[in-house]
Amino acid sequence: MIIPVRCFSCGKPIAGLQKEFKERVEKGEDAGKVMDELNVKRYCCRKSLLTSIDLTEDLMKFNK
Repeated sequence: MIIPVRCFSCGKPIAGLQKEFKERVEKGEDAGKVMDELNVKRYCCRKSLLTSIDLTEDLMKFNK
């Protein structure tokens, strides 16, 4: 649902990078270059940043 605090595979803290990554990619920057500049080199961490989807808004529809 939200990005994990640490990468599941290697344990590197990645949650603090999500906000800047998302903002820069939405502005039109290349995702690969943004991750390189944020010093996200490992493919496991890159996968976590690229594939995380925030479902919080969708889940709020089912709140009792």
